[in-house]
Amino acid sequence: MVPRRILPHLPSRPTWRCQSCGIAWPCSPAKLRLLGEYRENRKGLMVYLGTLKAEAAQQLAVQDGGPSPADVDRRFVNWAAPVL
Repeated sequence: MVPRRILPHLPSRPTWRCQSCGIAWPCSPAKLRLLGEYRENRKGLMVYLGTLKAEAAQQLAVQDGGPSPADVDRRFVNWAAPVL
């Protein structure tokens, strides 16, 4: 039996699905990893996610029935906003 190669939970462009689990990115494991990596730099995380959101919005808009801008915001940015 050939061992399965484990892929990281990263986005596959232009579909923006997780390379590892195949669901819409960022998946739960990706969110946990990002929160851990940016634990001390929430502003940096928001800038990073905003950059990816802009790229994804362009690529997903081309697809038939692409998500609304509000859906893209929820998917890429809103989950990581700091709770005040």
